Amino acid sequence: MCTQLFDPKVDYVFKNIFGSEKHPRILISFLNACIKPKEPIVEVKLKNTELTKEYIEDSFSRLDILAKTSTGELINIEMQRADERNMVKRSLYYWSKAYISEYTGKGAYANLPRTICINVLDFILLEEENFHNKYLIQNAKNNNLLTDTLELHFIEIPKMKDIDESDLLSIWVGFLEDPNNEKVISLERKVEELQEAKEELARISRDPKEAENYRMRENARNDRLNALLSAEEKGIAKGIVQGRAEGENLAKINIAKGLIGLISDELIAEKTGLSVEEIKKLK
Repeated sequence: MCTQLFDPKVDYVFKNIFGSEKHPRILISFLNACIKPKEPIVEVKLKNTELTKEYIEDSFSRLDILAKTSTGELINIEMQRADERNMVKRSLYYWSKAYISEYTGKGAYANLPRTICINVLDFILLEEENFHNKYLIQNAKNNNLLTDTLELHFIEIPKMKDIDESDLLSIWVGFLEDPNNEKVISLERKVEELQEAKEELARISRDPKEAENYRMRENARNDRLNALLSAEEKGIAKGIVQGRAEGENLAKINIAKGLIGLISDELIAEKTGLSVEEIKKLK
C-alpha cells in the first residue's frame, strides 16, 4: 500500500476501525485477544457510533467504543495518547457510567451487567513489567475473586518491545504502533481480521473527507495539549514569583511527563527549561 497511512492510535481513526458496524470481526478479534474469555465472543452490538463534526472538533470529547456482547456483557474501549495523570480514576468513572447505563431504576441489582473497561494507552502508566495488565476485585489476603462484574484492562503500547506472533493481542498492539511493520504485514496473510483492519485504515487514509476529520481531531488534541501546557506554565510562573524553587521544578517535571511521547525531547526541553538528559531519565 503506497498511501501514507493515518496513525491508528488517533482516537478518531481507532474508532473508525474497531468501532465500525461494517467490520464487527475486527472488534471481536481484538476483544477475544484482550479479555481471553472462557467462551469466545462471537457477536457484539455497538452502542455509541456517533462521529459528528461536533464530537470530532471538541478537544474534551471522548471517542470511545461501547459494545454489548450477545451474552450481555458491556465493554468500553478507549484509546488515550496523552497522560493527563488521571487515568486510573478516569477508567473507574467510565466503568461506573457504563455499568449503570442500562439500569432504569426498576428490577433487581442482580441483573446489572458484567462490565469491562479496556484502556489502550500510548504512554507508560503502571509500575508493571507487562504491556497488558488486568485488574479485578479480589480478597487482599487470599486473592479469592469477589465478583467478575468489574474488570479493568490497561494496554501500554510503549512497553511492548517486539511482536509475539503466538499472541494475538501482541499482534494488534503491533498494528496500532506501526501498521507498516514488516511483521504486521507478514501476519496479514494469517490473520484475516488484521488484513481487514489494514484495508479499512488504507481506505480512511485515501478519503479526502476522512483526511479533513483526521486533521480536525489532531487540531483538537493540540488545542487541549496547549491548554494543559499553558495552565502548567502559569503554575511555574507563580512558583517563580513566590520564590518556590522546589515547586517550580516539580511543575516542570509534571509538564515534561505529560508531553513525553507527544512531541520531541528537544521541544519538551525548550518548553520546560529541563535538559534533554533530564527528560530521557523521566522516561
